Amino acid sequence: MPDSQIFEPSGRAIPFVDEGDGPIKLVLIPEPGEGRDALGVVGHYLAEEAGFHVIRIGHRADADGSPSLDERAEDVVAVMDHLGLDRSWIGGHGFGGTVARAVVAGHADRASGLLLLGVEDEDIALAPVIPVLIIQGTDDGVTVPANGDRLQSTAPERASVKPLDGAGHLFPLTHPIETAVIIEEYLDWD
Repeated sequence: MPDSQIFEPSGRAIPFVDEGDGPIKLVLIPEPGEGRDALGVVGHYLAEEAGFHVIRIGHRADADGSPSLDERAEDVVAVMDHLGLDRSWIGGHGFGGTVARAVVAGHADRASGLLLLGVEDEDIALAPVIPVLIIQGTDDGVTVPANGDRLQSTAPERASVKPLDGAGHLFPLTHPIETAVIIEEYLDWD
């Protein structure tokens, strides 16, 4: 797997990994505390086996406390700008998915779609028109499946839910290939 890099706009140290160069672009954001490699196997599979261009963006450390949701969303956009990535599927796991929702809500023109690996119970409306893929572990006690079902019901014509039977909250780590295959099949349907 490729080495991590640091992008430092305005002194913010944002870690990221850039892998693959395929036509399908995907930005992945892990849950804080999992480390930027938490989605490493999923991202590596999608880059190497599916031929996607995958950027995994970690969370910056902030000496003044935890960055706000909007600041985290702007970090994602800053890395996309740095890499010259105009549009991409944007997604994440748990709180990383909440950051992805904030990015897409504020920058819908930059999103090809939204990918949520477990859905937090947050009041962030889905951006209009954008397709949404929700993957959820059926045994997830943290981002419970009902959250994803509720979000999907707000846009049933463009939001899909794909369950991972028997998987808990850490399914991107415990079921990485199964997770990656669901993403590949959904995003690479044409």
